[in-house]
Amino acid sequence: MSEAECILANVCATMKMEGMPLTDEDKNRILNCLSGKSTFDNEIKKIIEKYDRK
Repeated sequence: MSEAECILANVCATMKMEGMPLTDEDKNRILNCLSGKSTFDNEIKKIIEKYDRK
C-alpha cells in the first residue's frame, strides 16, 4: 500500500467512525491532492463554490 493509500484509508476510517463516510468523489479529491495533481486549497475553493448560495 502506498503512503497516499494509507493516508486515505486512515481518513476514510476516521470519517466513517464520525458518521460521515466519504463518497468516491471525496476519495478521488483526496488522492488528487496527495499525488500533487491539485492542492487542498484549490479543492476547498471548488467545494465552497459548488455549495455557496449567493
